[in-house]
Amino acid sequence: MAPSSRASNASWDPILLISQIISMQTLHYLTLSVLIPPLLSIFADAGALVFEGGATNVGMIMDWREMAGRPTVRGMQGEDRWDAYYGAWSGGKQLGSGWEEGRWDGRTDPMRGWVIAFSWMIASFADIYYLCILIRRPRLILDFALTLAFSHLVLTTYYSASIPTSLFFWLVIFTWSATTVIIAEQLCVKREMAEGLVISPPRDEADDLEMGELLRRD
Repeated sequence: MAPSSRASNASWDPILLISQIISMQTLHYLTLSVLIPPLLSIFADAGALVFEGGATNVGMIMDWREMAGRPTVRGMQGEDRWDAYYGAWSGGKQLGSGWEEGRWDGRTDPMRGWVIAFSWMIASFADIYYLCILIRRPRLILDFALTLAFSHLVLTTYYSASIPTSLFFWLVIFTWSATTVIIAEQLCVKREMAEGLVISPPRDEADDLEMGELLRRD
């Protein structure tokens, strides 16, 4: 086998590639699951948060409508736009119902979307660290970062059963991608330059004289 073919086979490892993709996706969601619940509990409106499943609801990470600040409660057909929301549901369980006590008044909490967006930007710095440790190669940083973003778009579309239509959501995803790629690539390039630059120690005069004598004898 030719050397070039061996090199190409050595660089292509599908098991390693899949493992890296899964690891990056898992670490990204674990980071968000650590950041989002406490921040929502502190800054978001507790009353509006109850009808969205609470701060620990998985939809706070997987549902793009949560970042966009849009309601995710179910409505009754044939009613007015805001009067249609008879109850709030999460994970197949009804969290609130009725037209009097416990009724959702139709208001949304804009702070919820800002908190989730801020958590994504904080998570980008953790993702930079993950990329530098797991991926390492600068030319692969863009591919893995965009793969992570694309996988999230597929998962959030499946979870919410709707394609993201919020400009704010797309702006956050674009900003996260740009920040992660630019900084991670720069760090990986600097590390490779530092590791690849080897400075040989100066040889003393005795070694030079000995080498010269050997060459004259030859």
